[in-house]
Amino acid sequence: MIRHVIAAIATLLAIWAVVFMMELDRKAERFKQIQEIIEKTKEVPMQVSTPSLSQQATEQMEETKAKEAEDEAAKKLKTLKERAGSAMAFKVSPLYKQKCSSCHGVNGEGIIGPKLIGKSEAEVYDALMGFKSGKRKNYVMYGLLSKMSDENIEALSKEIGTFKEKLDASKE
Repeated sequence: MIRHVIAAIATLLAIWAVVFMMELDRKAERFKQIQEIIEKTKEVPMQVSTPSLSQQATEQMEETKAKEAEDEAAKKLKTLKERAGSAMAFKVSPLYKQKCSSCHGVNGEGIIGPKLIGKSEAEVYDALMGFKSGKRKNYVMYGLLSKMSDENIEALSKEIGTFKEKLDASKE
């Protein structure tokens, strides 16, 4: 009876994870569209021709306006990025999306489950194998890993072990 309840909970979590990931993909696409719109609508500085000003002063005004327009666009883009948070900061595998992201976040930042960013491949592999073997107790993790192949567990470990570098690279 308890196994059926656990299986039902795991199934519901998996369904929730798929819906959650679809929503995140939709939001990421929306942010991408917003960024494209911002890039397309950068203001072109207007040329002011005042006969009383010298040519050099006019050029300086144009440069100042252009810089202000660029700064404004950069501020808007920065605000959008801050609102987006780390959603889709870098690409993850479909296996990670399906098995891990609902609890550990799209990029391992932690939601329900602990934060994975900064964990080494060996740490992750040992933890996953511990959950799979039952040495570490967590029914959700056991349910997810019990039928997963060792190759997939190793692939997940390698991928999660690179999250810190990927996140650092995406911020540059």
